[in-house]
Amino acid sequence: MSKKKKIIILTSMVALLAITAVFNFILTNDGISITEPVAQTSANYFEQYRTERLSSRNEELLQLDNIIASSESMPDELSTALTMKTNLTKISEQEMYLENLIKAYGFSDTVVCIGLETNNINVITKSENLSADDAILIYTIIQEECNVSPENVKIIPIS
Repeated sequence: MSKKKKIIILTSMVALLAITAVFNFILTNDGISITEPVAQTSANYFEQYRTERLSSRNEELLQLDNIIASSESMPDELSTALTMKTNLTKISEQEMYLENLIKAYGFSDTVVCIGLETNNINVITKSENLSADDAILIYTIIQEECNVSPENVKIIPIS
């Protein structure tokens, strides 16, 4: 094969690679504008977090169920597993209750994270402009339902 044919073939392959890259970019973005992914990301944050939390909790509960069902478990392990399962279930129910309660007060979306081994509660809420009154309202809801001190509550707005 001559040098000229090799250069033509190589140039054609590079051109095809460039065209493939352009088509890949166009097809994967589906014509989404640059400003749209930011709004979509914040909207998906809450659903993604809930999905990951549910998956993680289900895995933890499955492991605890295996310990509880195991005939080889020591009495201490069994007692610890039952206590942890009860605590996880209680925390999950409390998080869901608080999220729905905060939404009932007019916040569009909220995620509540209660620590398993600590008294910390994080509230992540979708809010363009979280005012001091809004933060006080959220804190009041958390304080009334969970009876925690202010230093253990963190409110994080996401726009």
